[in-house]
Amino acid sequence: MISTTNLEQEDNDDLFEHYRFVASKGQDPLRVDKFLMNFVENATRNKIQQAAKDGHVWVNDAIVKSNYKVKAGDEVKVLFEHPPHEHLLVPENIPLDIVYEDDILLVVNKPAGMVVHPGHGNYSATLINALIYHFENLPTNSSERPGLVHRIDKDTSGLLVIAKTEAAMTHLAKQFFDKTSEREYIALVWGNVEEDEGTIIGNIGRNPKNRLQMHVFPEGEDGKEAITHYKVLERLGYVTLVSCKLETGRTHQIRVHMKYIGHTLFNDERYGGDKILKGTTFTKYKQFVENAFKVLPRQALHAKTLGFIHPVSGEKMRFDSVIPEDMQSCIEKWRNYSLTGL
Repeated sequence: MISTTNLEQEDNDDLFEHYRFVASKGQDPLRVDKFLMNFVENATRNKIQQAAKDGHVWVNDAIVKSNYKVKAGDEVKVLFEHPPHEHLLVPENIPLDIVYEDDILLVVNKPAGMVVHPGHGNYSATLINALIYHFENLPTNSSERPGLVHRIDKDTSGLLVIAKTEAAMTHLAKQFFDKTSEREYIALVWGNVEEDEGTIIGNIGRNPKNRLQMHVFPEGEDGKEAITHYKVLERLGYVTLVSCKLETGRTHQIRVHMKYIGHTLFNDERYGGDKILKGTTFTKYKQFVENAFKVLPRQALHAKTLGFIHPVSGEKMRFDSVIPEDMQSCIEKWRNYSLTGL
C-alpha cells in the first residue's frame, strides 16, 4: 500500500512534507535514492542525492543518506523548509480557449502540452495558473485545486468542465462519481483492433515495478474499478482510430486499458507507444513512422466530447471539439499510407 501526502508541516523542525511513501510488503532492499526515483516524477538521481546530503530525506522519522536501503514497511519522507510549490498558486495571464461560460461553470478546450494543475516539475503555466488569473474565488476540490472537477493528462488535448461555485463543484463531482457524465475520447492506437467494439474491465492502480506508470489488475486484487467502452472508427493498416467512452475516470485509464488489450496509444512514450510496435522492417516504413512521430510528438489522445447536467438549470449540456491539427495531420498520414503504402 502506498500513501502520499503533499502538504503537512512538521511542528518540531518547521519542515514541510513534500512526499511520503510507505514501502510495500514485497519491497526488496533498495537504495533510497533509487526508491524515490521510482516514485517522484521528473526527479533526477542527482537532485535526490543532494536532498539527502542536505538532510531532507527521512526514513522512519530519521534523516538518512542516499545509500540507505529501503525495506518493506519503511516510511520514506522528503521534507523541505518551504511548502510544496503546487500550493503556492500564482495567477498567470495565459489565454484560455473557452467553449462555454455562464455564472456557474465554464468549459475549456485544453491544448496538448499544458499541465492541468501544478505539481513536481511543473509549477507554472498550468491550467490552474490561468484559471485563477481570469476568475476570482473559484471553489476548491478535495485536493485544494481551484475549479477542477476532473483532469486530463498534460499531453492529452480536449474538453474540461470548471466549476465556479461550491454548489456546482459538488453537483458536477457527484455526476462524475455516479458515472452519469459523458466523456468520449478519440485515440490512435497501434495494431488492428479486431473487434468493432468492446468493453475493457480491469482495476487500475500504480504499477508496483514502475510507480510512474499505472497498471491493470484484472483479478481486482489491487487498484480501483475501471471501465472503458471502445468502438473502431477507422482501420488504417498498422494503426486503428478508436472512440473510447469512459464509465470511470482513473489516471491514464485509456492509455493503460488499450495497452492491456494489446493496442498501446501511438507515440505514448510512457507506455512504449513511441516505438514501432506494428508494421514492416523496411527502412522506408521506419522513416514514415518517425515522421509521423514528429508530426504528433505526444500520445494520440483527444478528449473530444463532454456531457453533463447543468447544476442549476437541469439542462443536458453536451460539447464537442475538433481534433487538434497535430493529431489530425498524423491520422491523415496514416490514412494515405494505408491507401498507397507510401
